[in-house]
Amino acid sequence: VQLVESGGGLVQPGGSLRLSCAASGFTFSRYAMSWYRQAPGKERELVAAISSVGGSTNYADSFKGRVTISRDNAKNTVYLQMNSLKPEDTAVYLCNARRVIGTKSADYWGQGTQVTVSS
Repeated sequence: VQLVESGGGLVQPGGSLRLSCAASGFTFSRYAMSWYRQAPGKERELVAAISSVGGSTNYADSFKGRVTISRDNAKNTVYLQMNSLKPEDTAVYLCNARRVIGTKSADYWGQGTQVTVSS
């Protein structure tokens, strides 16, 4: 199982980035996908989530209106479009795949991609 994030980098305040997470080794279309972020010294927090077939999305309140999560099941890839970036958005952004069947769940994580917002 692999989740490989890409698209991070250095961007100026007010700028945009599009993150990608390429999945392999599991049936991507059966998993809900999420983006989390973790800044130094802070807890990991949810940014956005999308259902397995993409029909439902969920955004953390602090990100609503600034980010859009999407997925392409044909390409086994989930995306996070981030706009109006702020310095406080600086963090490592991680991709998560999750599937719950009854009382069991499977969780996979990527290594993350660094996003730095600075002038």
